[in-house]
Amino acid sequence: MNTPLRKKRVVIIGGGFAGLRAAHELEGEERISLTLIDEKNHHLFQPLLYQVATAGLNPSDIAVPIRAQFTGSKNVEIKMDTVESVNWETHRVQLKNHNSIDFDYLIVACGVQQSYFGKNEWETFAPGLKTVDQATEIRRRILSAFEFAENETDPLLQKVLLTFVIVGGGPTGVELAGAIADISRTVLVRDFRNIDPSKAHIILIEAGPRILEAFHPSLSTQANHDLHDLGVEIRLNTRVERIDEEGVSFGQETIKSKTVLWAAGVRAGKLSPTLGVALDRIGRIKVNDDLSIPSHPEGFAVGDIAAFEVAEGQTLPGLASVATQAGRDAAHNILRDLNNEPRKKFVYHNKGQMATIGKHKAVVEIGKLRFSGYPAWILWLFVHILFLVGFRNRIFVLMEWIWNYLFSKRGSRLITSWDWKTSDR
Repeated sequence: MNTPLRKKRVVIIGGGFAGLRAAHELEGEERISLTLIDEKNHHLFQPLLYQVATAGLNPSDIAVPIRAQFTGSKNVEIKMDTVESVNWETHRVQLKNHNSIDFDYLIVACGVQQSYFGKNEWETFAPGLKTVDQATEIRRRILSAFEFAENETDPLLQKVLLTFVIVGGGPTGVELAGAIADISRTVLVRDFRNIDPSKAHIILIEAGPRILEAFHPSLSTQANHDLHDLGVEIRLNTRVERIDEEGVSFGQETIKSKTVLWAAGVRAGKLSPTLGVALDRIGRIKVNDDLSIPSHPEGFAVGDIAAFEVAEGQTLPGLASVATQAGRDAAHNILRDLNNEPRKKFVYHNKGQMATIGKHKAVVEIGKLRFSGYPAWILWLFVHILFLVGFRNRIFVLMEWIWNYLFSKRGSRLITSWDWKTSDR
């Protein structure tokens, strides 16, 4: 009588683009028992998170429950929990709730978070944009600023309330600046009586010599022009030295603002330093050419948490296309192990990069092909609809965008608060 072979236990940490893709590649595989662990119960489409922050979309439009993606998948288990540590010797993942899970293979795909370069106290005054909670908080601050300015009789305080500062000139900072400028001039402009929202002062601060540094210089220049046309002031070669309740300071200058947003850098979370593996300067896990972790062939790191070197001192960027391809290939290498086949090196197929700057304006770079304006904006819309997870989300986002385009209205303009109790009011 043949004894059934024990299933290989695969644990995936993180339900982002990389983790979700790896799980989908392994679901239904009879030789594998898979557990996907995430601190949240949902997969988030981060490229559109800025639209939640600027009242263009609802959180549910760009997030889907992870469990719903594996309904009927008998070999997949979902756990909403936090991984505290990994023991490579015993092949065990320790969870925050004191439970542990054994593994034969581990895929680390837990992403990164914003970095304040050692000034973590700035986060109170300048939230980043990595989670739904942060997006709704930013939305609250932006919309509240206009409401408070409407009630303010002091013109100097009005000016402070209507000054918005974004720190960081990458895609997130550029898209935030463009979206705030757009809604202040096309959406909110007719809704107030005592203020003119179109007079809002949006300032984008970048420490480097140009915005969108990862793009070709010609596209950076075009994005600069597009933001200028929207009324955004851009400060280049400006390194922020202090952020507090008064605003942002650098050199001898202080920009007074009650709404400062952070889009300037990323770092790995708390897990990677505990793994006992080689890390880069921002805490990402260095990986071999097959995405495995050095000295731990049973472990893989994929997505933003992985530092995959493509040239001396140059690693792959934190893009959704990089994460999905890496998640797929890590899963395929596990299957190759089970089939007694040699692993394959990871080769990234560059799908390009893009950023939008308000209505009708975007920049796109695909290899040597570079273009901007209306065609780039249409392509940006198409690509983001295509890569959204879930048919419902694609339909809802498309309908919301059509509504916003035709009528310059944004229906997600709720100001919410963490203070849900009524007993003290």
